[in-house]
Amino acid sequence: MKRLDAVRTPDLPQRQVKRSTLVTLTTLGSALLLAACENTPPASNTGANSASPAATTTSATNSNDGLKIGSLLPSTGDLAAIGQQMVDSVPLVVETVNACGGVNGKPVTLIAQDDQTDPRAGAAAMTKLAEVDRVAGVVGSFASSVSSAAVPIAVRNKVMLISPGSTSPVFTERASKGEFQGYWARTAPPDTYQALALAQLANQRGFKRVSTVVINNDYGVGFERAFVQAFKQLGGTVVNEANPTRYDPKATTFETEAAAAFNGDPDAVVAVLYEETGSLLLKSAYQQGVSQGVQVMLTDGVKSAGFPTKVGKSSDGKYIVSGAIGTVPGADGKALQALTQLWQSKKGGPPGEYVPQAWDATALLVLAAQAAQANTGEGIASKIREVSNAPGTEVSDVCEGLRLLREGQDINYQGASGNVDIDQNGDVVGVYDVWTVNDDGKLAVIDKVNPK
Repeated sequence: MKRLDAVRTPDLPQRQVKRSTLVTLTTLGSALLLAACENTPPASNTGANSASPAATTTSATNSNDGLKIGSLLPSTGDLAAIGQQMVDSVPLVVETVNACGGVNGKPVTLIAQDDQTDPRAGAAAMTKLAEVDRVAGVVGSFASSVSSAAVPIAVRNKVMLISPGSTSPVFTERASKGEFQGYWARTAPPDTYQALALAQLANQRGFKRVSTVVINNDYGVGFERAFVQAFKQLGGTVVNEANPTRYDPKATTFETEAAAAFNGDPDAVVAVLYEETGSLLLKSAYQQGVSQGVQVMLTDGVKSAGFPTKVGKSSDGKYIVSGAIGTVPGADGKALQALTQLWQSKKGGPPGEYVPQAWDATALLVLAAQAAQANTGEGIASKIREVSNAPGTEVSDVCEGLRLLREGQDINYQGASGNVDIDQNGDVVGVYDVWTVNDDGKLAVIDKVNPK
């Protein structure tokens, strides 16, 4: 298949320009799974001072048009190392769908936006997707802080937003109050579950006294609160509960926060971080000599192959974070094997963290649109739970699901990340991998923990 060359404008300051990637994929012959093709049009100004059409409360797209969806994920910024693979997964689903007939008889169009792991940039990009591009659904975002900024825009414009990784418990609380009107869901479980899993892991390892250090945003603070509650219920003590250590996401130095986190003689430090800033914090703790003999416990925000290198090595050549352990939402769904084979053939390796969740978020958007027989946000929102839950024929292949829906049958999509049974608050319950950093700096999954 011919690859389209990207068309780029001269570089402009990042905060003034968000590059949009428009992927219009037509029927691709008899092959079901083909390499993704992307076409990047000239950059469009969606900065803070950009004019945009007035907010609307009408349908995001006309049901007579082909389904148009967007992605709002971090290609740059603090979560780029994880986000870039998630970005790549969305067009693979779109291409697969268009190869087997599209949605409602027409090809699906994808428009990708880089949220820069920044709420302000994410809000501007979401506004463009909803009010200029007029998408019906969006896969995004990853950072909870970005999703918090994006979801009111989605709700206002009746665009279905499905996050593959925003895990803050805040979304459950807001959804339960009716704030999202059904236009929010996620394929990664909330941190109330991961916090419980990490608390159980700490308890299993015999840690009685722990302290916490977290990034000061929705993700970090939400996780911290859920962990403290769960660990105390298991009989543990959180050393700095009365004065928690939280760091500014925009900070560049972390001496004070690192010293505070390891103060009080804890058995372990639970560190809820992002990769770029978190690596600097842990390096500072080592340089100050406060982390020696203390178990570091990590979460999904730093589980990437490059993280140990960013933290660095000790004077004896050993990786500073060697022996650290952590949790991350796992993937054990019926569609995982097929996704893994596809990813291996296209990318030359296994899918990274949150790729299965991004795949499932995209699949749910197209399946719900087909079930609704309408390429609108309202249609998708009305059918998202129907296609993801029983009753219905269990399907793990998105094309098989589309075929059954065209025939008027009900389906229960079984995803790559899990069964993706979405509840009334847009949540799913998952299983968690336990991972560690080996002495050679490589990451390895060593166990699983179920928070149920």
